[in-house]
Amino acid sequence: MTDDVAVHYAPAGEQDGLLDRILEALARAGKDIERLTIDDLAPVDEFHSRRRRATEELAQMLAPRASDHVIDIGSGIGGPSRYLAATYGCRVSGVDLTPAFVAAANALTGRVGLADRVSFRQGSALDLPFGEASFDLAWSQNVAMNIQDRPRYYAEMFRVLKPGGRLAIQDVAQGPGGAVIIPVMWASRPELSFLRTPEETRSLLEAAGFEVLEWADVSDAAMTEAAAEREQIRAAGGPPLLGIHVIVGPSAREKMRNGQRNQQERRTVLINALLRRPD
Repeated sequence: MTDDVAVHYAPAGEQDGLLDRILEALARAGKDIERLTIDDLAPVDEFHSRRRRATEELAQMLAPRASDHVIDIGSGIGGPSRYLAATYGCRVSGVDLTPAFVAAANALTGRVGLADRVSFRQGSALDLPFGEASFDLAWSQNVAMNIQDRPRYYAEMFRVLKPGGRLAIQDVAQGPGGAVIIPVMWASRPELSFLRTPEETRSLLEAAGFEVLEWADVSDAAMTEAAAEREQIRAAGGPPLLGIHVIVGPSAREKMRNGQRNQQERRTVLINALLRRPD
């Protein structure tokens, strides 16, 4: 199943071209690809619900210090990792299942001058390639939807955190409105989607040993922002040159449309949480 998830995010024939597509889109948008900033990359590298705004809010909850070492689980092409390092001065180690994402993440990190503080490696969230109590903080955005074995996923997060360490997550959860309409960004077919309700999610995190410090449903904010984004696209006469469609490809429009319907019909809800591994 993990191989299927990796292929979903980087289909055969597209893996080698991901970085080139991103750089070409940046160049068309007028960016100097030899002198990139995290803000230049934000429209394309924040591959999760609510984009940069979600990362900013979650980072404020986590409140990293410059001395902290953070693990970003399911790091994608690295936008949040780079944001955390650039904004808070911390070190970040990202892990992602998809080799093409890892390669692009490391290349883009070098282009924004953060390779001394941020790095990425390929690996599974169910078997993190780090020792016990390796990190001060942990971070994960829009990852759990692809993970069937949630107890093991949360146990791995707990394992790599130091006692007293905090975990910040944003995840799509199963809402009361019925089954999710597929395809969506995280699943091209139902077999790749493993949503849990917010209540189930919280219970599983607590069963793994975490203490819940903050828990918020941010679904309304996500819908308001998505509506504003759609209005901007209509006003501009089409999608911008930079966006997550550069990563997703031709299926992005249908997946975004289904995602909006799932939100509006409460088939999905979006949660933010801050948790702690007890001392």
